[in-house]
Amino acid sequence: MERISVTKLASRINTEADAYGYMESLRWPDGPICPHCGNKRAYFLKPANGRSRATRTGSLSERRVWKCAKCRRQFSVTTGTIFHGSKVSLRVWLMVFFEMCSNKNGLAAREVERKYEVSPKTAWFITHRIREAMRNKAPDALVGTIVADETFIGGNPQKMNRKTRLRWEGWDQEPKRLAPGTGHPNQKSAKTPVFSLIDAETGEIRSRVVTDVTANTLRKVMTEQVNMAASTVHTDAGRWYNDVGRQFIAHHTVDHDAGRYFDYGTGASTNKAENYFSQLKRSIDGTHHSISRRHLQRYLWEFDYRYSTHRISDTERTVRLMGQVDGRLTYKRVKGLG
Repeated sequence: MERISVTKLASRINTEADAYGYMESLRWPDGPICPHCGNKRAYFLKPANGRSRATRTGSLSERRVWKCAKCRRQFSVTTGTIFHGSKVSLRVWLMVFFEMCSNKNGLAAREVERKYEVSPKTAWFITHRIREAMRNKAPDALVGTIVADETFIGGNPQKMNRKTRLRWEGWDQEPKRLAPGTGHPNQKSAKTPVFSLIDAETGEIRSRVVTDVTANTLRKVMTEQVNMAASTVHTDAGRWYNDVGRQFIAHHTVDHDAGRYFDYGTGASTNKAENYFSQLKRSIDGTHHSISRRHLQRYLWEFDYRYSTHRISDTERTVRLMGQVDGRLTYKRVKGLG
């Protein structure tokens, strides 16, 4: 597999036709596949001038069009994908796509706006559509040794003014002030709780925005994501894990309050989750600065994807994601997430 880099990609896709051809090589290494009927026999509709064709509006397009030999419908490599219907150049799409796969700290919409000369709204929509592709849409249950931990994303509520805190939470009264070092996950806070599960062997991670950190909420997420009857779980000493821990083969804990972060007897540790949370928070602070609770889950899909594939190269990660781009995402649906 040819190694992809920013310079190689930029030199390879000088025109829109080049971008379509390159994307076809990534999505269809064995030839075109009709998105309408799944047939693998199709023929290329070569433009009359050999390069571009007129659209219904009279403008010229270098979009490479194919026609299925079975259903006779026309399609391109972007049909039925997150790229479908976009007026943005496919060259821009591919550059942003590769950067989001390779940038450890993510890519801010404002950065896309500046670098690729698109509007803020367009840049924001592009990045969210790519995050949609990064979502694990049909996951198998995790099994084996599972690390479970929670964290909180957002600004310090004690540094917000009262009006901001009330608007953030939508409460009828002011949130409680937490004394330093006495924060409790179940106390009211302007921060958003996030719960993560990591397969200690494969490194796959699944993070979810949750309403609170309670036994019932965490049990629901674990039931959906983990084969508990065939797995061992490692957590901290939070009492909300005690009940659900009994449904696993074994439940090993480390007491952070006692200064213990690794149990040499059982091998229990939540360090994998702590490392992920550290990278996540530093990236949010340094790259995105602020993420709304409504859209936080999409950012978690992005960081989950890069973390779960950290053992493979940027090229392999990009090619793998190109196989997950099926499914359209409308602007209205993105705005309505939450």
